[in-house]
Amino acid sequence: MARNPLSAPEEPTQAAEAPQASIGKSRLHERYERDVVPALVRDFSYKNPMQVPRLAKVSVNVGVGEAIANSKALDSTVRDVSIITGQKPIIKKARKSIAQFKLREGNQIGVSVTLRGERMWEFLDRLLNAALPRTRDFRGVPSRSFDGRGNFTLGLREQLIFPEISYDQVDKARGMEVSIVNTATTDQEARRLLELLGMPFQREADATPVAPRPTVRRRRR
Repeated sequence: MARNPLSAPEEPTQAAEAPQASIGKSRLHERYERDVVPALVRDFSYKNPMQVPRLAKVSVNVGVGEAIANSKALDSTVRDVSIITGQKPIIKKARKSIAQFKLREGNQIGVSVTLRGERMWEFLDRLLNAALPRTRDFRGVPSRSFDGRGNFTLGLREQLIFPEISYDQVDKARGMEVSIVNTATTDQEARRLLELLGMPFQREADATPVAPRPTVRRRRR
């Protein structure tokens, strides 16, 4: 049957789906595949490509003990971590009560977020190339924070080192803990992996030595 040209156009039975934008590899991820993998194979003589260490995940944790008395502090922390990582964190609760700290089981005391895939690579790129150089009196990252199995934990003093955070919107400077989990079997392999990615480790000469405790001599009576 012929369709009347003056009639309204027929509605499609199913809406056409908009094409999804494909997320390409981040700059740091491309550098890992192009430069880091061949360098690790050359340094450690891997025979199987699956032996080459790779990043598994990055965890960001922030403790908010003041949230026991001020619930707005937790909201501000969730907002800051969401801006920094691009992912909404989960709220951590206390597992047991501690009377000394006025802490009860179930109280909300921190936030945590786990990054994987390209979001992980993007966060590490901003951390290494934008955030750490903005740290006050920065002299490098201590290299003694490995756990013996290649995992590295880095402590940051404040969230203001990230360019995404506006100074006027921050109610308080809060530190955070960044844990980088990888598939390396030794700390030596993991350190070399992070060095090739751009982690600015401290030099041995720049590390602050621990001053020995003065010995007190007692007088004989």
